Amino acid sequence: MTESDGHPDGVDRRRTVFFVSDRTGITAEMLGNSLLSQFETFDFQRLTIPFVDTPEKIADVVRTINARGAADAKRPLVFSSIVDEAMSSQLGHANALFLDLFQVFIAPLEAELAAKSSHAAGRSHGIANVHEYFQRMEAINFAQAHDDAASTRDLDKAQVILVGVSRCGKTPTTLYLALQFGVLAANFPLTPDDFVDQQLPASVRPFKNRLFGLTIEPERLQQIRQARRPDSKYASLENCRYEVREAETLMRRERITAIDTTARSIEEIATVILHRAGLQRHVF
Repeated sequence: MTESDGHPDGVDRRRTVFFVSDRTGITAEMLGNSLLSQFETFDFQRLTIPFVDTPEKIADVVRTINARGAADAKRPLVFSSIVDEAMSSQLGHANALFLDLFQVFIAPLEAELAAKSSHAAGRSHGIANVHEYFQRMEAINFAQAHDDAASTRDLDKAQVILVGVSRCGKTPTTLYLALQFGVLAANFPLTPDDFVDQQLPASVRPFKNRLFGLTIEPERLQQIRQARRPDSKYASLENCRYEVREAETLMRRERITAIDTTARSIEEIATVILHRAGLQRHVF
């Protein structure tokens, strides 16, 4: 193994990746990163260039890509979601592996549907439907207002209520459900008081059919809490083991579905919750 490549076979697996878009770049990033995840041994240096919507900007990006390729002595990878065919073709002249994400799929769809696409930029992440946009904003506001039991007002509107010990992933999951799917989600912490009583917080008892429990391995919880409150009782492994054990006991007693977040991404946790709750996935 050499210091320059960090791989036992001596092959340098560092590659530069560009995500280029005429809008936000979210589409190129999502699909591109999904494809790159299949190549785990590579060290991808990712660069996103959004709002590339004129021939002049395309020319600048081509120069940037070529310069990076020359510095790396390897062709960069370019994932493009630029809709305009002429500008996409211009970008394709860069000295790189060029992957035009729209043309890969649009051409076969046009042939199958016997219709031309609109070739309008920003359709997937713009405000195409005002009602749906404000629905998502309402969900985000709801998640923030009902984070960690901050409010019990309008809790009956919640589609999902997450319960679990502090720092097990409740807040990021509710925010992801709101932002990505427009789901009205709240979360409540399970505290030592709840463990003494072995009862759910009174505010959420009427909504038991909407509850989902999040749990986590104590060792992982200790690492997370240690970063937040170093060397505190709150972060001690003994306390983490106690809280996780008692929370899981309470969830079993109340027959609440529990999801282990230790090795799951937020995306996975949210998908499990949507599936088990029977909620229709509506990706914005």
